[in-house]
Amino acid sequence: MDALPTLTTEMVIVMAIVVFAVFVFVTELLRVDVAALLIMTLLGLLIFVPGLQELLTPDVLFSGFSSNAVVSIIAVMILGGGLDKTGVMERVAWAILRYGGKTEKQIVSLIAGSVAVVSSFMQNVGAAALYLPVVARISSRTRIPMARLVMPMGFCAILGGTMTLVASSPLIMLNDLIDNSNRSLDADQAIQHFTLFSVTPVGVALVVAGLLFFLLFGKFVLPIGTTESMARSTGTARYMRRLHGVDAAVREVEVPVDSVLVGMNIVDAQLKYDVRIVASRYAGKVLVSPPVEAPIAAPATLAIIAQSDKLKEFVAAAGLNLRPKLIEFRHLLARSIAGIAEVLVPPDSQLIGHTAKDLHFRMTYGLSLISIVRAGKAITNKIAAVPIEPGDMLVCHTRWEYLTRLEKDRDFVIVTTDYPREQREPYKLALALGFFAVSIGMIVFTNVILPVALMTGAVGMISFGVLTMDEAYKAVSWKTVFLLAGLLPLGMAVESSGTADYVVRHLLERIGDVPAWILQALLALVASAFSLVISNVGATVLLVPFAINLALAIGADPAMFALTVAISTSNSFMIPTHQVNALIMGPGGYRVSDFLRVGSIMTALFLVISLIMLNVVF
Repeated sequence: MDALPTLTTEMVIVMAIVVFAVFVFVTELLRVDVAALLIMTLLGLLIFVPGLQELLTPDVLFSGFSSNAVVSIIAVMILGGGLDKTGVMERVAWAILRYGGKTEKQIVSLIAGSVAVVSSFMQNVGAAALYLPVVARISSRTRIPMARLVMPMGFCAILGGTMTLVASSPLIMLNDLIDNSNRSLDADQAIQHFTLFSVTPVGVALVVAGLLFFLLFGKFVLPIGTTESMARSTGTARYMRRLHGVDAAVREVEVPVDSVLVGMNIVDAQLKYDVRIVASRYAGKVLVSPPVEAPIAAPATLAIIAQSDKLKEFVAAAGLNLRPKLIEFRHLLARSIAGIAEVLVPPDSQLIGHTAKDLHFRMTYGLSLISIVRAGKAITNKIAAVPIEPGDMLVCHTRWEYLTRLEKDRDFVIVTTDYPREQREPYKLALALGFFAVSIGMIVFTNVILPVALMTGAVGMISFGVLTMDEAYKAVSWKTVFLLAGLLPLGMAVESSGTADYVVRHLLERIGDVPAWILQALLALVASAFSLVISNVGATVLLVPFAINLALAIGADPAMFALTVAISTSNSFMIPTHQVNALIMGPGGYRVSDFLRVGSIMTALFLVISLIMLNVVF
């Protein structure tokens, strides 16, 4: 047996940075993209360490920004943005409603199966975000509770990310990580690249297993849901009161000249009395969603949304006259013009960490915030000062024209779907599908490399006006891009410094002779556990070099061990830390216990099926 490698200063430094990276990701002291850039910068400063000068040259350090993985993921997001803009998902909803039948099993089969196919060619969180309004519309038409539909959709979106090499960030970056390892291997040990559909048999088996699980056991493990959650159409006052504990009825009050409100700003009045002023009329001028800085004059009429007890206090304290029904605003605030909407905050939204007051919510978006529904509980008091978190459901009063514009804003996912809107122009749908097909065709039938093939379709969509360049920029999750580009040098450092080989060889020396399948199973477990506490990208970057060195040391297939890691980092179902889980938690009305109950079974099923299929196929 070869002598065990000796620990060097370079290895100690790289190990320290790896430990620091895991610590930052687990504790969430910094955003993941900021943490990735910090780690890349720390690696760059290692130029002062003599042994690492040649390993981490500027070309290596910043190669992540020009890597195949990063360019590919940018192109995939642009392609997804083009398909989204042309209304593909509205057609999917129509088709499911028309041909899907009325039973829960039929609907779940079509929703979960189709989202898995969609997420096999775009980021799974993007596919889930596109499907949420679809599921909401289907729920309202079929009377099936959202809780019975959203989790199967979300979990199958994650599973669908294992079906092709462009479906998830770990699989997209897998070939780049293999290239890093190949630099340290002899020519006869070089690991071959995976192709677009190399992983498809494994992914299809996982999707089928997940779908069968929900069809056979969904009625036992999924929350029952409530009848109120079956309909999310325009958001009637009764629906909002029962579902979210919010009285969302619009009421009209008269402001006399001697009212204490006179001269007070709208925002000050809202904060002081905990009400929402959604329209005003003064001196013949009517404003819907008036500027919050505007002073209240008299005599005037205000349209108010407030809890019944808050409304009584407001009327009494401010000396107002409450009208029994809408008179001056009955046409402006009719259901055909305005109403209550549910808007979800996705995990990558720029709203996160800010308050409605900071963002000037009404002026910027035309939304009058009524309630924030978080982890199944409605926050109604002083909500303008509540920091927004991922997965928050924002219950708002708005004009439908404002809501239509927000459908194009990636900081929101519009859950309310059945409201009057301008129909999307479908004439560019054929162009979008055509350029998407061109990209896939180039990958399958030519020798053009993956990023060039994907970028061909993306540039085609932009050039032919499917979406503008500014819309393409918005379609890209730059947080993911910087996360990938910042972490790839860490994987290079782990491999090129000999750290991976050192750890693996000493580990095997301690545990002795263990069958390869047991080590592969342990690797899958570790990758699954890492994906729950750090990003799946971070887990892949850290573990693939160790997986390859482990396989080489025991005489196993390094490609299969690397793929085991890239597949297993998608095994994130038990807690709502995965972006898709955070996205569906609010609309489904789920609790952490629901994810633990259903996700623990799905996690075990994922491990068993993936390990069997990996060994059968590879």
